[in-house]
Amino acid sequence: MKYVLVSGGVISGVGKGIIASSAGLLLKTMGLKVTSIKIDPYINVDAGTMNPREHGEVYVLDDGGEADLDLGNYERYLNITLTRENNITLGKIFSKVIEQERRGDYLGKTVQVVPHVTGCIEEWIERVARVPVDDTNEEPDVCIIELGGTVGDIEGMSFVEALTELRRNCARDDFMQIHVSYIPVVHGEQKTKPTQMAIKAVRSAGLIPDLIACRCEKPLEQATIDKIARFCQVQNQHVLAVRDMPSTYQVPILLSEQNLIPLMTSTLQLDKIQITPALQEKGKNVWETWRTLTLGLEHLHEIVEIVLVGKYLEQPDSYLSVTKSLEHAAMRCKRKLVIKYVDAEALEVGTSKTDPASFHKAWHDVCTASGILVPGGFGNRGTEGMIAAAKWARENKTPYLGICLGMQIAVVEFARSVCDIPLPQASSYEFDEADEDRIIIRMLEHHPGKLGGTMRLGLRTTLWQPETQWSKLRALYGLQNESIHERHRHRYEVNPAYIERLQEKGLTFIGKDETGVRMEIIELKDHPWFVGVQFHPEYLSRVLHPSKPYLGFVAAAAGMLSEITSGENGVAVNGIYEELNGHRSNGLVNGERAVF
Repeated sequence: MKYVLVSGGVISGVGKGIIASSAGLLLKTMGLKVTSIKIDPYINVDAGTMNPREHGEVYVLDDGGEADLDLGNYERYLNITLTRENNITLGKIFSKVIEQERRGDYLGKTVQVVPHVTGCIEEWIERVARVPVDDTNEEPDVCIIELGGTVGDIEGMSFVEALTELRRNCARDDFMQIHVSYIPVVHGEQKTKPTQMAIKAVRSAGLIPDLIACRCEKPLEQATIDKIARFCQVQNQHVLAVRDMPSTYQVPILLSEQNLIPLMTSTLQLDKIQITPALQEKGKNVWETWRTLTLGLEHLHEIVEIVLVGKYLEQPDSYLSVTKSLEHAAMRCKRKLVIKYVDAEALEVGTSKTDPASFHKAWHDVCTASGILVPGGFGNRGTEGMIAAAKWARENKTPYLGICLGMQIAVVEFARSVCDIPLPQASSYEFDEADEDRIIIRMLEHHPGKLGGTMRLGLRTTLWQPETQWSKLRALYGLQNESIHERHRHRYEVNPAYIERLQEKGLTFIGKDETGVRMEIIELKDHPWFVGVQFHPEYLSRVLHPSKPYLGFVAAAAGMLSEITSGENGVAVNGIYEELNGHRSNGLVNGERAVF
């Protein structure tokens, strides 16, 4: 097993996840099998109970694991399927060590950070790194490990010590480290001292970076590279300048131009790994497609404008997978994406955020948008604004996509406006817990006193209902498919008692779960695109294979839905995409997950 550790210094949030994903992609273009592990040094067991406004979005995996958003980067770039164990937190490690101590596994010894906690971390990494993550069903060749936070943080020291032990226990050509640092500019001069001190701290902790990836707004000056190489004890070619790019999808190209593949090959002796000709050819094709797609972004001129009506806008990463899915779809449609973020509360009358200027600006953005998207979320705040936006989209034939809460919002709005169902019934139990007679009710899986991992989570089956061949969304998935598989994360659902009344008025539930009781997809027949899904399709969207609901939504907003629909089931649109092994539906190829 080859390990590539990506660590960070100076400041957090410098893009370790993108650099780790880009390095993994470059390895895959060689034909290697790559997996990824994200280490988060917080004591939470997972990200499930964290506030999106503080931590960013919660990313959900096939097995229902609620993980850090960087696992989404890995899956999107590498087109692999990870598990909850690919996200290691201090909470998980402590829980496991304490459980082992209570069982008596340590035979009466004093349980210590070294060697017990660090040993648990090292064992976890070695075990998970060997789990197959693609359709080859074979052990990966390389594991990318991203260490969250910055080296030197007190909560991450046990992980640093464990990685130091892992490096010591590996053969010299089985472990390499890329340390990501930030190069600030003060009065026009690029400063290297923060990076020098960060490398010093890393070395004193026992890790020795092989490459230094310098994040910077502009290209590094040669004098800056020389200084970093001299004082950080690396060769000049081992200093990578990762400047700001027009798109994060161009970072792999930037790193390739700086010879990251030869550098990793020489350090890890990758040329000694036996790679099948089929995987080599697949990797070559992926790289050509990736370059064609991402470099073509600079030549897009036609705009598609999407309004995202949300409630966690203070944190840019709260809707990261949503925005990435919109980007994937826009690239497929060859359109330049413009996203306008509208605070749902600003659309309401009488809230603290509805001063006249904010109110009129928010409604101007909604009324002039090419498409309106209402994503997932929790709680009552801002929901009346979301309902108002859904009503505008329905009545004015503006393409609409509702995700999870966004689907429930659309159902509530339809119940009020079209079915004349009065309040409080035309609402959600989540907004008003007075009684259970609501359009949206609590699910049996939801335990009010225990929030962690109690929702309906992970990959679930949705069955298309009879007589739905007219559905625009189903056409994108493929009319011959009887079911689809998407990832879920929700606590509430549509009340079955109201389904017949809603359908009589024209709101069609075109997709349901295996029981036929749980509503999964809604669609209006006489609308350019009015779709709501209970699942989160953004979790399965990939750079080279956009999510179907997002693709249809963006295509409808761009006025090219029929063109995209006709191109989905054969040779790809505009000659960029092609089928892998037959019909692709929802990331599946002949029933198995598609990989690059």
